[in-house]
This record gives sequence, C-alpha cells and structure tokens, in this order.
Amino acid sequence: MKIQKHPQFIKHFEKRVGDNPKLVEKYKKRLKLFVEDSKNPQLKDHQLSGEKKKYRSFWITGDIRVIYYPISSDVTLFTDIGSHNQVY
Repeated sequence: MKIQKHPQFIKHFEKRVGDNPKLVEKYKKRLKLFVEDSKNPQLKDHQLSGEKKKYRSFWITGDIRVIYYPISSDVTLFTDIGSHNQVY
C-alpha cells in the first residue's frame, strides 16, 4: 500500500505529534500495522459519518487519531492527525 500525505497532515503531525518521541514511535508502529493489514483490530479503524463520511480513521493512542481517505485499493491519503477534538 502506498501512503500519500496531505500538506495539512504534515503540518499537524509536526505540530501535534513531532515533538513527542514516544508518540512518534507509536505512530510508526501503527503505520506499519496499517500498511500490513488496514483492518487489524488494534487500529480500531472505522468509517466516519456526517460531512466526513467519505473518510476513515484509525487510532494511534486512546485519543490520537489519523484521518484518511482511501483513494484506491493500494493508495491511501492521510489527511489529518491529532486528538479526537482536533480532527473531528
């Protein structure tokens, strides 16, 4: 699977996650899980609703989420990362 990162995702990653080494490490582990099997139960992947119903989300930690848009079966666009309140 190929992961593309929206400029907003990159900006929010640096601002919200990048200065916390433990969180960066957790992100890397979850990203590896996502690439290997996006339906892995540890990710708690789910489709969003309302205005964001075309998007999906998975957990990095209990409160940190990655919002993404599946472009095709082998290409995914990460659009945002942050706490539940920041991304929803």
